[in-house]
Amino acid sequence: MTFAFVVAGTPSPSLAALCDQVDAELRDLGWSRVEAADEAKLVFNLVDTEHPRPFRRHARGTYAATLYDGPVDDSTIIETSYPLLVRSLANIVLAHTGDAVWFTTMERGTYRASGASLASALLDRLLPLATARLVIENDFRRDLEPELWNGDAHTAEIQMAGARIDELGLLPAPFPIDDLLDERDMRHVKRLYGIGGLSYGNLSARKDARRFWMSASGVDKSKLEEPGRDILLVSDYDADRGVIVLSVPPDSEPRRVSVDAIEHWMIYQAHPDIGAILHVHAWLDGIPTTEFNYPCGTEELAISVADALAAEDDPAHAVIGLRNHGITATGASLTEILNRIGSSLRATVPMA
Repeated sequence: MTFAFVVAGTPSPSLAALCDQVDAELRDLGWSRVEAADEAKLVFNLVDTEHPRPFRRHARGTYAATLYDGPVDDSTIIETSYPLLVRSLANIVLAHTGDAVWFTTMERGTYRASGASLASALLDRLLPLATARLVIENDFRRDLEPELWNGDAHTAEIQMAGARIDELGLLPAPFPIDDLLDERDMRHVKRLYGIGGLSYGNLSARKDARRFWMSASGVDKSKLEEPGRDILLVSDYDADRGVIVLSVPPDSEPRRVSVDAIEHWMIYQAHPDIGAILHVHAWLDGIPTTEFNYPCGTEELAISVADALAAEDDPAHAVIGLRNHGITATGASLTEILNRIGSSLRATVPMA
């Protein structure tokens, strides 16, 4: 498959040199450079920190990478880069510091790429993220059995587990974003990215051999009140269209299911003895970790987590680290998972 890219904005001298190298590397990989952003899979949006120009994606499949001249002091990268995520409407922010490029993402913190060929090192980390296949569309079907319109024992347990997550005091990101964003930027985060309050993480419980209940996207996990709206029944995955199929009551106004539904789908299908899955932005020491920090809601992230689980001695009772992001834990039930690992979780996720 061939892809196109765009470079938007006027580069500084140091960014111009890097962009020329990136341009050459991408062309060698078969990418083409275009002028129309709607035709591009990847956009490099060149900005300055004082007046960052937002890049407005009209095509949902376009991956926006904000690129700027980073601070001299590496220790201040995240304080400079994180607000730019919001102000430039980016998927990722790249801070060029001369001999390195620092990556910063909304949920996954910051990490460094460097090497003899900086453009190659940058693209080695960026392209798997930019070309990942998003599975975030929902197909709501009004075919939920009447006896499930008010939920069941599984939805009750999801509600209970959401309240227990609240009590753990975990953060919406692997680090305290309140220290990095002012009040105006925080409002944008809550509106654009839906990670304010306790909307982070997700919970699911198997209903039967094929279906499972899962928390909705962007909802406070301590207030999962209404089955069919806050907790949804995933009944299928249409791989050709990349769409999650949901069964809902006839008169409900459902929210979108969590973007990680594709990950949970693949795990449940591959491991029939898994009864529940918990994902939180927290960490446990000594756990296996995925190689790339693929975006949430992508097939690639789902496959990497499912593969890591398959390599475990007991996939039905395992914890997998999602690089620079958090953990996915499996168990017989959400209660069993929280009893097993809840007291050992730490909110700060190590960056790599």
